[in-house]
This record gives sequence, structure tokens and C-alpha cells, in this order.
Amino acid sequence: MSDPTHRAWQSTIRTRVLVAAAFFALWVVAIEARLVWLQGYRHEYYVVLADKQQKDIVDVPARRGDIVDRNGQPLALSVDAASIWAVPKKVENPDATLALICQAIGGCPPGEKNLYAKRLRQNLKCVVLRRKIPPDEAARVAALKLPGISLRIEPKRYYPNVELAAHVIGYVGGDDYGGLSGIEAVYDSMIAGQKGSVLELAAAGVNHNVFARRVLRAPTDGAAVELTIDRRLQHVVERELRDAVVYHRAAGGTVIVMDPRNGEILALANYPTYNPNGYNDSPEENRRNRGVQDFYEPGSTFKLVTASAAIEEQAFRTDEPIDVSAGAIHFGGREIKDDHVHGVLSFTDVIVNSSNVGAIKIGLRLGAERLGRYIKRFGFGERTCPEVRGETRGIVWDPGHWSDSTLASVSMGYEVAVSPLQMAAAVSSIANGGLLVQPRLVRAVGRGSSRVETTPRELRRAIAPETSAELTAIMEQVVVRGTGTLAAVSGYTVAGKTGTARKNAGGRYSETDYHASFVGFVPSRQPAFTVIVVIDTPRRGPREIYGGVVAAPVFRRIAEAALRILAVPQTVNPVPPVVVTASAAEPAPTMMPIAGRASGSRLDVVTGSPSVPDVRGLGAREAIQRLARRGLVPRMTGDGVVIDQDPAPGTPLEPGTACRLWLDRVMVPPPLSSPQ
Repeated sequence: MSDPTHRAWQSTIRTRVLVAAAFFALWVVAIEARLVWLQGYRHEYYVVLADKQQKDIVDVPARRGDIVDRNGQPLALSVDAASIWAVPKKVENPDATLALICQAIGGCPPGEKNLYAKRLRQNLKCVVLRRKIPPDEAARVAALKLPGISLRIEPKRYYPNVELAAHVIGYVGGDDYGGLSGIEAVYDSMIAGQKGSVLELAAAGVNHNVFARRVLRAPTDGAAVELTIDRRLQHVVERELRDAVVYHRAAGGTVIVMDPRNGEILALANYPTYNPNGYNDSPEENRRNRGVQDFYEPGSTFKLVTASAAIEEQAFRTDEPIDVSAGAIHFGGREIKDDHVHGVLSFTDVIVNSSNVGAIKIGLRLGAERLGRYIKRFGFGERTCPEVRGETRGIVWDPGHWSDSTLASVSMGYEVAVSPLQMAAAVSSIANGGLLVQPRLVRAVGRGSSRVETTPRELRRAIAPETSAELTAIMEQVVVRGTGTLAAVSGYTVAGKTGTARKNAGGRYSETDYHASFVGFVPSRQPAFTVIVVIDTPRRGPREIYGGVVAAPVFRRIAEAALRILAVPQTVNPVPPVVVTASAAEPAPTMMPIAGRASGSRLDVVTGSPSVPDVRGLGAREAIQRLARRGLVPRMTGDGVVIDQDPAPGTPLEPGTACRLWLDRVMVPPPLSSPQ
């Protein structure tokens, strides 16, 4: 090879090497520049992107605190429930997967199915399809073993007693997003607790497999809330209220049982009611707490306020005569009447016989300023309980603008509107010696050593103890010989007052629709509880509209049960316990004909071996006594005489068994002296 050729070859080699070296140098520079760009200028961006692909902070919900009754029995608690989650990138066939899931959970409405399909096609790491499904549905979904579908355990709010105390407890949102009603809402900040968080580390890519978890913050469970409610008494109250509303074909009703000494509400029931486990299945009307959110014109129960003011202000003596013989009183073209003409009544008998004319004369002597002052003292026109939401103030007009006609109306419980809770608190102040005590639903919050008890709060003195004692004696006579005789409880002194008020719609008073009510306390001289019963629009018959006929028997049945539950000793002629043996004979019952039965039919079973007695045809009190002698627990529906019973007469006796009695008024009651 000649030198020129060799030099040319070497030059070519050098050129190629230089080109390659230059290319390599440029490549290295480009790589370094890219690295500098990525690790310097774009470092934060890619760190965040990597975290999004490989790390995920997942909220861990806290368990809501339990709600229990005064004896520690659960009313609301949190249980574990499974929710269906999906990783969209791992779902192989979204349509087929969704069809299988819907089949496993009992079907999906079209709108819900479209929502699930949309979620499965979202570019997200994971999505929730349905929360907190029943255990059987969760088991069916798990058995499918679908790619990309998993179950996560989350706390779910559960109300084990279903409708019991629903209006008191309230409910939470569908995903436990806080309380929406009742104690669940008022104490939500304490019950909810604090959610925790977990860091999940996953492999980047399509599968996104989680390989490690680390707890960043553990969830803190919510505080437990102990209510003043007694679950046993609440059950009795709800049963009796439901039976009364159904029997009288009424629009609804409310019962409140309250301890007058400390303001504790032992039971609060409304009907219609609802199931908080599925509150959306009930109309909003059923979820309204009538006892605190509704107001009504109380009618004659409000005469207790008028009487209290008159006694306290020494405007009347209790034996002072009041002439109501005219039977009516006029204010311009307006006439207010009693149902019956009474003649001359004492102050006491005006209340005992519920005379409208007499109450108006008492109010006129008092005057608007003095009567208005006592209305305020008793708590009307203001909210009474901070532990409920939506409580009404009622309606109390400024006494400075009352006409004589308005004063007359207010004196007998019209042109003033109150809630059942306000009326219960006011009458409780009469029961406890004159102190207005704030009603309360919560006894304590927290658990263990951190349990903090609430304390009773005395708002003010409404009346003097002497006034309370005089008014209690009058209220006792209402039950003994007045309009409230059907509220009498054997073995106990009862103080009470009936009320019947026409409903006002659009400024006109109805001729057919009434609120029938009764409020009282037992035992009258050492009260254990106050009970108010309000029945909205009873429609069973033209005579069955009065508080003494509709509400008083409900009061009696609830009071009888409450006295047993609270173990209150008898105050009138205590009867020693009767020991029943197999050979104990039972006296023959009083014979009473029943409509539809021959008057000569046999009303009792042959004595001998212990068996359920035949109490058909007996009055309520005698029937209860006979069943009690045999160790049976009576449960009554209606009032009047017993027309049917279960278990049937002659059934082998099992002491402690409940015996349901159905009663009806088979004879027309005597005329009532006035609207009660």
C-alpha cells in the first residue's frame, strides 16, 4: 500500500473516530443535560408524580360513640360493614363485572348502575361503588373473586331497637357524614370522633399492588352519650301512644314523661314515627319531633297557669264563689260558653269542672299584665331544652296589646300556643314545689374515667311552694271528681288537668278537629314523674274528642306501668302482696252485658288448676286486679269494658305472662260538664 493510500485510510479512520467521539460527547452532554433538567429543574414535579403513583394516604373513619339509655342499654351503636371498592385499571371487563355485582347485591336501579359504570371508567386508582352493604350481600360479592374488586370494612351506624326513641336519638347521613337529627346532630362533634390516616405503598403500573401500609394517625373513637331515657318506659309509652292514635283514628300524638325534680326526660314519643336505620324510607312528616317542634293551643290545661297566677297574687281564695250561672260571657259580638250551666262554683270547682266562664272571670280580675308575667315565669314563649334542634318557642303575644277578648281567650288556653315539652316543664314546676327546671335528655358524656355528668339546672321560681300545694290539691280533685276521673290510678293520688282545644286553621276554629290532652303527675304529693299526653285530631266519634275521654286513659295506663318500672310505693291504702297458690279460689266477677253477647252467658272459667281468668265484661280496673292476682301482666287497648282477651280464658297459667285486653265503651258515657 502506497503512502498516499495509507495516509488517506488513516485520515478516514481519524475522521470516523472524531465523528463517533463527537457524537458520543454530544450524547453524553444531552444525557447530562436531561438529568440536570429532570433532577434539578423538574425534581419536585417528578417527586410528586411518583408519590401519586406509588403512595396513597387513605382516611380511616372513626367509630361513632354509642348512645345508651339511663341503664346503659344500647340505643345507637357502630358496627362493621363492608363497602365495595374497585381499582378501575384492574377491572378486566367493566360491563360484565358490574352485571355480576348488581346480581350479588340484589339488583341495581338504572340510575345507580349508570353511576357505577361511569366510576369504573374513571382514570382513578380506586373508586367506591356501594357503601356498607348487608353481610349476606358482602359474602356473595367476595365469593365472585372479581379482578379489581375488593371489600373494605367500615363502621356503620346501627339502631338495634329500630323505632324506639327515634325522635330523640335521630340519625346520621348515609355515609356517616355527621348527625342530621336528634342527639346524633346536637352532640355530633363529641360522638363523631376523629378520623385517622394510613399511608399505602404500591408498585407503579397497571396492577397497582399495595405491598406496605403505615399508620400515620390512628382514629379516635367518639364519646359515648348516656341519655335520661329509660328504654323500658319508652317502650311502654310508644306502645300506648300508638294504640291510642290508632284506636281514636287520630292524625298523631305525643307523650312526654319527665322527672319534675331534676328535669330528666324519662320518655318522649311521637306517632307516627320512623325507623332511623332507613330514615329515607319514611316521609319527612314522620321524622318531625312533634313534642318539641310543634305548637298547639292547649285549651283547658292552660287554666293551671291562670289559677296559679290568681292564687299567687291572692286575687282569689280557693273557696271563693264565682258566679258562672249565665253559662256564657260576651265580648262585643263574641260569645264564649260552657258546655253546661253550673250555677255558682267555687274557685276550686271552676278548675275541677273546667268552666270556661269561670276561668275568664279569674283572668279578667288578674289583668293582662299579671297573667302575662306568670306565662313568662312558667317558660312559655321561650325555648326550654338546648339538647334538641328545631324547638319552637310557641306563640305568646305581648300582654300590653291584649284586648279583653284576648285576655279571656288566654285565660282558658286559646290565642296562646305551646309545645308539649313546655307544658310538661310548666306542670313539673307545680309538682316540685314551684321551681321551673330545665328539661334535659343527656345524663353524661364520655366513657370510663372521662365520663362527665350533666347537672340539673333550675331556671327560676315560677310560684311559691304554698301556691304549688294549693294548686296540687285542686288538681287532685280534677281526677277524683272532675273531668279527669279516667286518669285515676289505683293505690296512688294523682294530680292532673284535662284539655280540649279546637284546632285553628287559617284564622278559623274547626268544628270537628281538636287537640285532646291530659297532663298530670304521680304520686301527687311526692311526684316521681310528670306525664303529658296530646292526641291530635281524634275522630272515633262525636263524644270522643275530650281530653278526659281520649287522653286521660292513656295517662293512666302509662302511669301504671311507670310506677311498676320505677318501683314507686303506693300512697293510698297500700295493699300487701297476695300469694297465689294452685288452690287459691277467685271470687265471681261482676256481671255486665256486652254488646253482641247474651247477658246470661258465663263470664268466668271453672276454678281448680291455675288458668287465665275470664275478664271479659269487666271494667278496666277490676280486670287488672283479677289478672294481677294470678301473676299476669295486663296490656290494654282502648277503654271501657273488656270485650276480648289474649290468652283466652282457661289457658294454663304461666305467671308473668302478658295478657292483652281489648276494651270498648259499650254504653254511652254521661254528658261532660264542659270542654275538658
